Amino acid sequence: MIKRIAITGPESTGKSLLSERLAGYYHTTWVPEFAREYIDGLDREYNQEDILKIARGQLRNENRLLKSANQYLFCDTELIVTKIWSEVKYNKCDEWILKKIEEHKYDFYLLCYIDIPWEYDPQREHPQLREHLFDLYLQEMTERNLPFAVVSGLGEERLKNAVKIINKNFVDHPLSFL
Repeated sequence: MIKRIAITGPESTGKSLLSERLAGYYHTTWVPEFAREYIDGLDREYNQEDILKIARGQLRNENRLLKSANQYLFCDTELIVTKIWSEVKYNKCDEWILKKIEEHKYDFYLLCYIDIPWEYDPQREHPQLREHLFDLYLQEMTERNLPFAVVSGLGEERLKNAVKIINKNFVDHPLSFL
């Protein structure tokens, strides 16, 4: 059975790079962040309805790419990201997203720590809220009693730390070294 591993956390914490590198390390598939593609395609500012479309698109891509995964599917973001994003931006979250968070579970979550320097990107909005946002993710993971670990480290160290966490939690994969 394929293990779904969500790479989650605040913006500019290396989720995309870590997802891609983990997929390469384990010779499997990763699901890119749908929000980036979606927002790049807009000819206007995004709105709250777009966050719901992004959540649906993320799950649709995840389900499509699951078919090509080998042992693990690494998901660059998940629906808690859309929940926190919507609540921070609009002070509310669509009920569909909340319902799907309860229904759509991952085998494990890697919560990316904020030790990577924030980098400007036109889609990033909150460099001053990194610690607050990380605390919101940590609270969600803890309150929902989700299986997770915080991954930290810069560059290659972050990848090595993530591999150690995955190998420790999934004994069906033999320990290997970078």
